[in-house]
Amino acid sequence: MLIIKIGGGLSINLVGIVADLVSVNEKVVLVHGANGERNRLAEKMGYEQEVLKSVSGYSSVYSDEGLIDLQMMAYAGLVNKRIVSLCQQKGINAVGLCGLDGRVVEGRRNKGIRVMNKGKQMVVRDFSGKPFSVNRMLLDLLLDNGFVPILTIPLGDEEGIAINSENDDVVAVLQKEFGAERVVQLIEAPGFLEDVSDPRSVVVSMNRDDLVKREERVSGRMKRKMLALRRLFENGVETVVIGDGRVEHPLRDALNGGGTVIS
Repeated sequence: MLIIKIGGGLSINLVGIVADLVSVNEKVVLVHGANGERNRLAEKMGYEQEVLKSVSGYSSVYSDEGLIDLQMMAYAGLVNKRIVSLCQQKGINAVGLCGLDGRVVEGRRNKGIRVMNKGKQMVVRDFSGKPFSVNRMLLDLLLDNGFVPILTIPLGDEEGIAINSENDDVVAVLQKEFGAERVVQLIEAPGFLEDVSDPRSVVVSMNRDDLVKREERVSGRMKRKMLALRRLFENGVETVVIGDGRVEHPLRDALNGGGTVIS
């Protein structure tokens, strides 16, 4: 099985990705983001997003009820159905789901995020959490009958309440459940960059040890992403390709070794 994670930036070439998907001759689960559309909707609606930074150095968006509503609109609605429509136009029988649907991916709500506020530690609780289980029966039903699941957030928690989560973590639980050997991530960059300000500084290849070293040197959202990559290898993935999601043939290029190959 191949798991494809599509970043949520506005410059991602969804048309090109879906066109490349036609030539993939194996079972595929696709997980997508929509942060660009979420931010655009937030601006239109006058909703101000707040970023929390935990004491351990990880950053996340504060997930109140307003943010969850935005995610339902941008992730589960606009972008999810846009991808499904593109797939259907190419003869790919896609089914769009957020984690809530059929509890396809279920999460546990965070007990709280420990942050620093004016020099003091405090615990902030919101509608966020981490995925912990996959409805394998539902996904197998789709995959075994020729459907392509298109998955995104929000997830449902233990009580069915919609929660925010990281799609990197969703990919991790899917990979562990299915034992997928390959994961492709399509982002708004040519690959993993040694210098984020220099698009020519692509790191062509890395291994698991490199991930651990790099995780220690970064902070914020990048630190979270490096942790998620490391966990994929702990769960048994053989290869992760980080490719450019903006080019004419994003998926084809990534599958041919373009971008950064981690093995």
